[in-house]
Amino acid sequence: MNSLIYKGPFKEHIKNHIELKKSVGYKYDAEVIHLKRFDKFTIEKYSDATSLTKEIVLDWCSKKSYEAQANQCSRASIIRQFAQYLDSIGISAYIIPKNYYPAEKRYVSYIYTTNELSRFFAETDKCRYSPECPYRHLIMPVIFRMIYMCGLRASEARLLKVADVDLKNGVLNIRQAKKDNDRLVPMSDCLTKRCRAFSKKVHSYAVAEDYYFPALGGKPMTLGNLYKNFRRFLWRARISHGGMGKGPRIHDFRHAHAVHCLKKWSEEQKDLSVYLPILKTYLGHDSFEETAYYLHLTADVFPEITLKIETQYQGIIPGLGGK
Repeated sequence: MNSLIYKGPFKEHIKNHIELKKSVGYKYDAEVIHLKRFDKFTIEKYSDATSLTKEIVLDWCSKKSYEAQANQCSRASIIRQFAQYLDSIGISAYIIPKNYYPAEKRYVSYIYTTNELSRFFAETDKCRYSPECPYRHLIMPVIFRMIYMCGLRASEARLLKVADVDLKNGVLNIRQAKKDNDRLVPMSDCLTKRCRAFSKKVHSYAVAEDYYFPALGGKPMTLGNLYKNFRRFLWRARISHGGMGKGPRIHDFRHAHAVHCLKKWSEEQKDLSVYLPILKTYLGHDSFEETAYYLHLTADVFPEITLKIETQYQGIIPGLGGK
């Protein structure tokens, strides 16, 4: 639903563009925020515009002193889509070339060692009660283990509802994840046991639609709160952090889960061509290429199995050794 009001020279087109995107299944929530800012920008600087000129596009896309390169690329991509829409309905629009702005150097995933994971989880177990988030000391030991042990994205974990956690069968129901994909994720016996103990303390009288990891007022645990605690546990576990944008990140627990699975399967002589589709489904990937990326990571982090992976999967992932 697009409830925002647009007032600039492209107001009707922005509204229609968003409605079209949503009608074909895109969430398009973050993009709506960017387009609302673009609407305000055109009111202030190009209120008489009748076409989307190159001047307007490049002015809007110019990098702000405070923003990351990735954010500029994202803004350029969104305005490029809008320009393509305008062009499709016969309105003159400058379509900025794809990859017009250089992308930031790709982040290299941090793969936690088993020792680091043990130290980190031990620190979550020491988390203390906080009146600002009454269940924090109970949530932190469970949510971080769940993210790692189930390979979840942070938002998938924090937005779980009580009804999504099947304590009888030990299964998580991940709803409307990335690209609106739903999937079932089995939990290990030890994690299921932890969730049962957690539910007894936190959800004795809960209803199905309550958030499983509640913050103050029954709202879901925020990413900011999760990250703040994550950094504190890292420091106490003596795991170095490289600063903003350099990690380790919470998302790296998901990467570590995938890499550790592949390493284990490789050591057990499992046929990875059979197990990769299983991992793909478990992680909620759309394509095999997303999952195959973890073969590269596994070979990089555990060089002793590099030859095995390169030999068995050379045809699946060309150039494994050089990337």
